[in-house]
Amino acid sequence: MLLATPYEGLEIHRVEKLVYGRFSLPHAVLSTCRSQGGYREDLAYLGNHQSCEPAAHHHKSSLAINDPLAYQAEILNAHGLAPEKTALLGTAANMRLLTIKTESFAELTLTAAVTGGVETNAARAGDPAVGHEGPDGYYSLDSLVAAKDPNAGTINILVFVSRPMTKGAMVRGVSLITEAKTCALQELGVNSRYSSNLASGTGTDQIGLAARLLSGVKPLAGGGHHIKMGELMGRVVKEAVKEVLVRQNGLTPDRMCSVKIHLERFNRRPDGRYRLSSLELVNLISQFLSPELAELLANNYLAFFHDPWVVAATAALAHLKDKFVYGVLPRLIWPEVMGAFAGQLAAAVSGRLDLAQEYARDLGPNPVEALDDQAFLGLAARALALGLRDKWTS
Repeated sequence: MLLATPYEGLEIHRVEKLVYGRFSLPHAVLSTCRSQGGYREDLAYLGNHQSCEPAAHHHKSSLAINDPLAYQAEILNAHGLAPEKTALLGTAANMRLLTIKTESFAELTLTAAVTGGVETNAARAGDPAVGHEGPDGYYSLDSLVAAKDPNAGTINILVFVSRPMTKGAMVRGVSLITEAKTCALQELGVNSRYSSNLASGTGTDQIGLAARLLSGVKPLAGGGHHIKMGELMGRVVKEAVKEVLVRQNGLTPDRMCSVKIHLERFNRRPDGRYRLSSLELVNLISQFLSPELAELLANNYLAFFHDPWVVAATAALAHLKDKFVYGVLPRLIWPEVMGAFAGQLAAAVSGRLDLAQEYARDLGPNPVEALDDQAFLGLAARALALGLRDKWTS
Protein backbone atom coordinates (compact mmCIF):
# COMPACT_ATOMS: atom_id res chain seq x y z
CA MET A 1 0.00 0.00 0.00
CA LEU A 2 1.42 3.36 -1.03
CA LEU A 3 1.19 5.75 1.94
CA ALA A 4 2.94 8.88 0.70
CA THR A 5 5.14 10.41 -2.00
CA PRO A 6 6.67 13.39 -0.16
CA TYR A 7 8.98 14.36 -3.02
CA GLU A 8 10.29 13.02 -6.32
CA GLY A 9 12.44 9.97 -5.79
CA LEU A 10 10.73 8.70 -2.62
CA GLU A 11 7.69 6.52 -2.01
CA ILE A 12 6.64 5.34 1.46
CA HIS A 13 4.87 1.97 1.47
CA ARG A 14 3.31 -0.34 4.05
CA VAL A 15 2.77 -4.05 3.49
CA GLU A 16 1.62 -6.25 6.38
CA LYS A 17 3.99 -5.42 9.28
CA LEU A 18 6.61 -3.70 7.14
CA VAL A 19 6.94 0.02 6.38
CA TYR A 20 9.62 1.19 4.00
CA GLY A 21 10.81 4.10 1.91
CA ARG A 22 11.55 3.14 -1.69
CA PHE A 23 14.17 5.21 -3.49
CA SER A 24 13.59 5.68 -7.21
CA LEU A 25 16.42 8.23 -7.13
CA PRO A 26 19.69 7.61 -5.22
CA HIS A 27 19.81 8.50 -1.54
CA ALA A 28 22.54 8.58 1.07
CA VAL A 29 21.47 6.72 4.23
CA LEU A 30 22.85 6.94 7.76
CA SER A 31 21.25 4.45 10.13
CA THR A 32 21.64 2.43 13.30
CA CYS A 33 20.49 -0.76 11.55
CA ARG A 34 22.27 -4.00 12.42
CA SER A 35 22.22 -5.00 8.76
CA GLN A 36 23.35 -2.49 6.11
CA GLY A 37 23.74 0.12 8.85
CA GLY A 38 26.13 3.06 9.09
CA TYR A 39 26.64 5.36 6.11
CA ARG A 40 25.59 3.97 2.73
CA GLU A 41 24.98 5.34 -0.77
CA ASP A 42 23.99 2.07 -2.47
CA LEU A 43 20.65 1.27 -0.81
CA ALA A 44 17.25 1.10 -2.48
CA TYR A 45 15.13 0.88 0.69
CA LEU A 46 15.03 2.13 4.28
CA GLY A 47 12.45 0.32 6.38
CA ASN A 48 10.93 -0.52 9.75
CA HIS A 49 9.47 -3.91 10.66
CA GLN A 50 7.19 -5.08 13.48
CA SER A 51 8.83 -8.33 14.56
CA CYS A 52 6.57 -9.22 17.50
CA GLU A 53 3.54 -8.12 19.49
CA PRO A 54 3.74 -5.11 21.87
CA ALA A 55 2.81 -7.24 24.91
CA ALA A 56 4.57 -10.51 25.81
CA HIS A 57 6.68 -10.04 22.64
CA HIS A 58 5.52 -13.17 20.87
CA HIS A 59 7.73 -13.97 17.86
CA LYS A 60 6.36 -16.21 15.10
CA SER A 61 9.89 -17.14 14.06
CA SER A 62 12.69 -18.21 16.39
CA LEU A 63 15.10 -16.55 13.94
CA ALA A 64 13.97 -13.16 15.26
CA ILE A 65 15.80 -13.93 18.52
CA ASN A 66 18.44 -16.47 17.52
CA ASP A 67 19.59 -14.95 14.21
CA PRO A 68 18.17 -11.42 13.66
CA LEU A 69 20.05 -10.87 10.40
CA ALA A 70 18.71 -14.09 8.88
CA TYR A 71 15.25 -13.11 10.09
CA GLN A 72 15.52 -9.73 8.37
CA ALA A 73 16.58 -11.42 5.14
CA GLU A 74 13.61 -13.78 5.38
CA ILE A 75 11.17 -10.89 5.84
CA LEU A 76 12.66 -8.76 3.08
CA ASN A 77 12.84 -11.60 0.55
CA ALA A 78 9.20 -12.44 1.26
CA HIS A 79 8.23 -8.92 0.17
CA GLY A 80 10.59 -8.63 -2.79
CA LEU A 81 13.09 -6.30 -1.14
CA ALA A 82 16.74 -7.22 -1.59
CA PRO A 83 18.34 -7.61 1.88
CA GLU A 84 21.69 -6.27 0.64
CA LYS A 85 19.91 -3.13 -0.58
CA THR A 86 17.81 -2.51 2.54
CA ALA A 87 18.54 -0.97 5.92
CA LEU A 88 15.84 -2.31 8.24
CA LEU A 89 14.86 -1.25 11.78
CA GLY A 90 12.94 -3.60 14.10
CA THR A 91 10.33 -2.99 16.79
CA ALA A 92 7.27 -4.34 18.60
CA ALA A 93 5.30 -1.19 17.81
CA ASN A 94 2.26 -1.53 15.56
CA MET A 95 3.01 -0.52 11.96
CA ARG A 96 -0.63 0.46 11.47
CA LEU A 97 -0.13 3.20 14.05
CA LEU A 98 2.69 4.72 12.02
CA THR A 99 2.72 8.53 12.02
CA ILE A 100 3.99 10.47 9.01
CA LYS A 101 4.72 14.21 9.17
CA THR A 102 5.98 16.35 6.28
CA GLU A 103 7.08 19.99 6.17
CA SER A 104 8.54 22.08 3.36
CA PHE A 105 10.35 25.38 3.00
CA ALA A 106 11.45 26.81 -0.35
CA GLU A 107 13.02 23.88 -2.25
CA LEU A 108 13.43 21.71 0.89
CA THR A 109 11.06 18.94 2.03
CA LEU A 110 11.47 16.75 5.13
CA THR A 111 9.36 13.76 6.12
CA ALA A 112 9.41 11.80 9.38
CA ALA A 113 7.84 8.33 9.60
CA VAL A 114 7.71 7.19 13.24
CA THR A 115 6.53 4.20 15.25
CA GLY A 116 6.92 4.04 19.00
CA GLY A 117 6.04 2.82 22.45
CA VAL A 118 7.45 3.77 25.86
CA GLU A 119 5.36 2.04 28.51
CA THR A 120 7.84 -0.69 29.47
CA ASN A 121 11.29 0.39 28.30
CA ALA A 122 11.56 4.16 28.79
CA ALA A 123 14.93 5.23 30.18
CA ARG A 124 17.12 8.25 30.77
CA ALA A 125 20.64 8.58 29.39
CA GLY A 126 22.97 7.33 32.11
CA ASP A 127 20.42 5.08 33.83
CA PRO A 128 21.80 1.82 35.29
CA ALA A 129 22.36 -0.77 32.57
CA VAL A 130 20.83 -4.22 32.81
CA GLY A 131 23.14 -5.99 30.37
CA HIS A 132 26.57 -6.02 28.75
CA GLU A 133 27.76 -7.14 25.33
CA GLY A 134 30.88 -9.23 25.79
CA PRO A 135 32.96 -11.29 23.33
CA ASP A 136 30.36 -14.07 23.45
CA GLY A 137 27.28 -11.89 23.21
CA TYR A 138 24.90 -10.23 25.66
CA TYR A 139 24.50 -11.23 29.29
CA SER A 140 22.51 -9.80 32.20
CA LEU A 141 24.12 -7.56 34.80
CA ASP A 142 21.16 -7.70 37.17
CA SER A 143 19.29 -10.90 37.98
CA LEU A 144 16.23 -8.86 38.96
CA VAL A 145 15.75 -7.35 35.51
CA ALA A 146 15.70 -9.31 32.26
CA ALA A 147 18.14 -7.92 29.70
CA LYS A 148 16.83 -9.90 26.75
CA ASP A 149 13.75 -7.98 25.59
CA PRO A 150 15.14 -6.23 22.51
CA ASN A 151 11.78 -4.72 21.56
CA ALA A 152 10.21 -3.90 24.93
CA GLY A 153 9.28 -0.36 24.01
CA THR A 154 11.04 1.29 21.08
CA ILE A 155 10.85 4.60 19.20
CA ASN A 156 11.91 4.06 15.59
CA ILE A 157 12.37 7.19 13.49
CA LEU A 158 12.84 7.37 9.72
CA VAL A 159 13.58 10.82 8.28
CA PHE A 160 13.78 11.59 4.56
CA VAL A 161 15.29 14.80 3.15
CA SER A 162 14.79 16.01 -0.43
CA ARG A 163 18.21 17.69 -0.66
CA PRO A 164 21.71 16.19 -0.54
CA MET A 165 23.55 16.48 2.78
CA THR A 166 27.23 16.28 3.66
CA LYS A 167 28.23 13.34 5.85
CA GLY A 168 28.85 15.73 8.73
CA ALA A 169 25.41 17.29 8.30
CA MET A 170 23.83 13.84 8.38
CA VAL A 171 25.56 13.05 11.67
CA ARG A 172 24.35 16.40 12.99
CA GLY A 173 20.88 15.51 11.74
CA VAL A 174 20.85 12.24 13.71
CA SER A 175 21.83 14.24 16.80
CA LEU A 176 18.96 16.69 16.24
CA ILE A 177 16.49 13.85 15.62
CA THR A 178 17.49 12.41 18.99
CA GLU A 179 17.03 15.80 20.65
CA ALA A 180 13.57 16.17 19.12
CA LYS A 181 12.54 12.74 20.39
CA THR A 182 13.74 13.64 23.88
CA CYS A 183 11.83 16.94 23.73
CA ALA A 184 8.65 15.01 22.91
CA LEU A 185 9.12 12.75 25.94
CA GLN A 186 9.94 15.75 28.14
CA GLU A 187 6.80 17.60 27.09
CA LEU A 188 4.71 14.52 27.86
CA GLY A 189 6.50 13.92 31.16
CA VAL A 190 7.35 10.28 30.37
CA ASN A 191 8.99 8.53 33.32
CA SER A 192 12.04 6.29 33.22
CA ARG A 193 11.44 2.68 34.26
CA TYR A 194 15.03 2.28 35.44
CA SER A 195 15.50 5.30 37.72
CA SER A 196 13.51 8.05 39.44
CA ASN A 197 14.21 10.42 36.55
CA LEU A 198 12.22 11.52 33.52
CA ALA A 199 12.97 9.50 30.38
CA SER A 200 15.00 10.73 27.42
CA GLY A 201 14.27 7.74 25.18
CA THR A 202 13.97 3.97 25.38
CA GLY A 203 16.68 1.34 25.62
CA THR A 204 16.20 0.22 22.01
CA ASP A 205 15.52 3.36 19.96
CA GLN A 206 16.68 3.34 16.33
CA ILE A 207 17.12 6.00 13.65
CA GLY A 208 17.42 6.05 9.88
CA LEU A 209 18.16 9.30 8.00
CA ALA A 210 18.06 9.42 4.19
CA ALA A 211 19.01 12.38 1.98
CA ARG A 212 18.41 12.45 -1.76
CA LEU A 213 21.56 12.53 -3.90
CA LEU A 214 21.30 15.06 -6.74
CA SER A 215 24.18 15.71 -9.13
CA GLY A 216 25.05 19.34 -9.52
CA VAL A 217 23.24 20.34 -6.32
CA LYS A 218 25.41 21.60 -3.46
CA PRO A 219 24.91 19.39 -0.36
CA LEU A 220 23.47 20.96 2.75
CA ALA A 221 26.25 21.46 5.27
CA GLY A 222 24.23 22.69 8.25
CA GLY A 223 21.47 21.15 10.27
CA GLY A 224 21.47 22.74 13.68
CA HIS A 225 18.76 24.68 15.50
CA HIS A 226 19.55 27.96 13.73
CA ILE A 227 19.16 26.57 10.19
CA LYS A 228 15.72 26.11 8.61
CA MET A 229 16.39 22.43 7.94
CA GLY A 230 17.11 21.93 11.64
CA GLU A 231 13.89 23.69 12.58
CA LEU A 232 11.82 21.55 10.20
CA MET A 233 13.55 18.33 11.23
CA GLY A 234 13.07 19.02 14.93
CA ARG A 235 9.42 19.90 14.46
CA VAL A 236 8.36 16.97 12.25
CA VAL A 237 10.13 14.46 14.49
CA LYS A 238 8.79 15.89 17.75
CA GLU A 239 5.22 16.10 16.45
CA ALA A 240 5.38 12.61 14.94
CA VAL A 241 6.76 11.08 18.16
CA LYS A 242 4.05 12.72 20.29
CA GLU A 243 1.30 11.64 17.90
CA VAL A 244 2.45 8.03 17.65
CA LEU A 245 2.65 7.74 21.46
CA VAL A 246 -0.99 8.82 21.61
CA ARG A 247 -1.86 6.05 19.16
CA GLN A 248 0.34 3.32 20.66
CA ASN A 249 0.18 4.11 24.40
CA GLY A 250 -2.64 6.65 24.76
CA LEU A 251 -0.17 9.24 26.09
CA THR A 252 -2.34 12.32 25.64
CA PRO A 253 -1.50 15.45 27.65
CA ASP A 254 -4.84 15.01 29.48
CA ARG A 255 -3.90 11.49 30.55
CA MET A 256 -0.53 12.72 31.83
CA CYS A 257 -2.41 15.16 34.11
CA SER A 258 -2.27 12.59 36.92
CA VAL A 259 -0.99 12.49 40.49
CA LYS A 260 -0.06 8.83 40.03
CA ILE A 261 2.04 9.46 36.93
CA HIS A 262 3.95 12.29 38.61
CA LEU A 263 4.75 10.09 41.62
CA GLU A 264 5.28 6.66 40.05
CA ARG A 265 8.92 7.29 39.13
CA PHE A 266 9.85 7.42 42.81
CA ASN A 267 8.66 3.88 43.58
CA ARG A 268 11.26 1.18 42.91
CA ARG A 269 9.77 -2.30 42.80
CA PRO A 270 11.64 -5.51 43.70
CA ASP A 271 12.15 -6.27 39.99
CA GLY A 272 14.16 -3.06 39.68
CA ARG A 273 11.55 -1.19 37.63
CA TYR A 274 10.05 2.12 38.73
CA ARG A 275 6.26 1.88 38.71
CA LEU A 276 3.31 2.71 40.96
CA SER A 277 -0.22 1.51 40.31
CA SER A 278 -3.28 3.50 41.32
CA LEU A 279 -4.13 0.85 43.91
CA GLU A 280 -0.63 1.03 45.39
CA LEU A 281 -0.90 4.80 45.69
CA VAL A 282 -4.37 4.54 47.27
CA ASN A 283 -2.99 2.08 49.83
CA LEU A 284 0.02 4.31 50.52
CA ILE A 285 -2.19 7.34 51.23
CA SER A 286 -4.69 5.24 53.20
CA GLN A 287 -2.03 4.45 55.83
CA PHE A 288 -2.53 8.02 57.05
CA LEU A 289 -6.34 8.05 56.91
CA SER A 290 -9.10 6.73 59.10
CA PRO A 291 -10.83 3.56 57.81
CA GLU A 292 -13.86 5.62 56.75
CA LEU A 293 -11.79 8.14 54.76
CA ALA A 294 -9.66 5.36 53.27
CA GLU A 295 -12.83 3.72 51.94
CA LEU A 296 -13.99 7.06 50.54
CA LEU A 297 -10.65 7.45 48.75
CA ALA A 298 -10.86 3.93 47.33
CA ASN A 299 -14.24 4.77 45.82
CA ASN A 300 -13.22 8.19 44.43
CA TYR A 301 -9.53 8.05 43.59
CA LEU A 302 -9.89 8.46 39.82
CA ALA A 303 -11.35 11.96 39.96
CA PHE A 304 -9.03 12.85 42.85
CA PHE A 305 -5.85 11.74 41.04
CA HIS A 306 -6.79 13.86 38.00
CA ASP A 307 -7.80 17.03 39.87
CA PRO A 308 -5.71 19.70 38.08
CA TRP A 309 -4.98 21.66 41.28
CA VAL A 310 -3.73 18.53 43.02
CA VAL A 311 -1.73 17.47 39.96
CA ALA A 312 -0.15 20.94 39.74
CA ALA A 313 0.95 20.85 43.38
CA THR A 314 2.24 17.26 43.03
CA ALA A 315 4.18 18.19 39.88
CA ALA A 316 5.72 21.18 41.67
CA LEU A 317 6.83 18.99 44.57
CA ALA A 318 8.37 16.40 42.22
CA HIS A 319 10.08 19.09 40.16
CA LEU A 320 11.60 20.62 43.30
CA LYS A 321 12.98 17.24 44.32
CA ASP A 322 14.68 16.99 40.93
CA LYS A 323 16.29 20.39 41.45
CA PHE A 324 17.75 19.26 44.79
CA VAL A 325 18.98 15.96 43.30
CA TYR A 326 20.64 17.78 40.38
CA GLY A 327 22.27 20.27 42.75
CA VAL A 328 20.46 23.32 41.37
CA LEU A 329 19.10 24.00 44.86
CA PRO A 330 21.35 23.59 47.93
CA ARG A 331 20.34 20.72 50.17
CA LEU A 332 20.59 22.89 53.28
CA ILE A 333 17.26 24.52 52.40
CA TRP A 334 15.51 21.18 51.75
CA PRO A 335 13.59 21.05 55.10
CA GLU A 336 12.03 24.50 54.74
CA VAL A 337 11.31 24.30 51.00
CA MET A 338 9.86 20.80 50.92
CA GLY A 339 7.86 21.40 54.09
CA ALA A 340 6.35 24.55 52.60
CA PHE A 341 5.48 22.96 49.26
CA ALA A 342 4.17 19.77 50.87
CA GLY A 343 1.86 22.09 52.81
CA GLN A 344 0.80 23.64 49.50
CA LEU A 345 -0.02 20.14 48.21
CA ALA A 346 -2.23 19.45 51.22
CA ALA A 347 -3.91 22.83 50.72
CA ALA A 348 -4.56 22.07 47.03
CA VAL A 349 -6.31 18.85 48.08
CA SER A 350 -8.49 20.41 50.77
CA GLY A 351 -9.14 23.62 48.83
CA ARG A 352 -8.04 25.61 51.91
CA LEU A 353 -5.08 27.59 50.59
CA ASP A 354 -5.15 29.68 53.77
CA LEU A 355 -4.10 26.59 55.75
CA ALA A 356 -0.92 25.87 53.77
CA GLN A 357 1.42 27.04 56.56
CA GLU A 358 -0.53 25.10 59.16
CA TYR A 359 -0.34 21.98 57.02
CA ALA A 360 3.43 22.47 56.66
CA ARG A 361 3.76 22.51 60.46
CA ASP A 362 1.54 19.41 60.78
CA LEU A 363 3.73 17.51 58.32
CA GLY A 364 6.69 18.13 60.63
CA PRO A 365 10.41 18.37 59.82
CA ASN A 366 11.66 16.92 56.55
CA PRO A 367 15.36 16.18 56.94
CA VAL A 368 17.74 16.05 53.98
CA GLU A 369 17.53 12.26 54.15
CA ALA A 370 14.02 12.64 52.71
CA LEU A 371 15.72 13.10 49.34
CA ASP A 372 15.51 9.30 49.31
CA ASP A 373 12.82 8.29 46.83
CA GLN A 374 10.73 6.24 49.24
CA ALA A 375 10.91 8.92 51.94
CA PHE A 376 9.81 11.53 49.38
CA LEU A 377 6.93 9.31 48.29
CA GLY A 378 5.92 9.00 51.93
CA LEU A 379 5.99 12.79 52.35
CA ALA A 380 3.74 13.24 49.32
CA ALA A 381 1.34 10.56 50.60
CA ARG A 382 1.13 12.23 54.03
CA ALA A 383 0.44 15.61 52.44
CA LEU A 384 -2.29 14.13 50.23
CA ALA A 385 -3.87 12.40 53.24
CA LEU A 386 -3.71 15.57 55.33
CA GLY A 387 -5.57 17.49 52.65
CA LEU A 388 -8.16 14.73 52.27
CA ARG A 389 -8.86 14.83 55.99
CA ASP A 390 -10.14 18.40 55.70
CA LYS A 391 -11.62 17.98 52.24
CA TRP A 392 -14.04 15.34 53.44
CA THR A 393 -14.55 16.24 57.13
CA SER A 394 -14.84 20.05 57.13
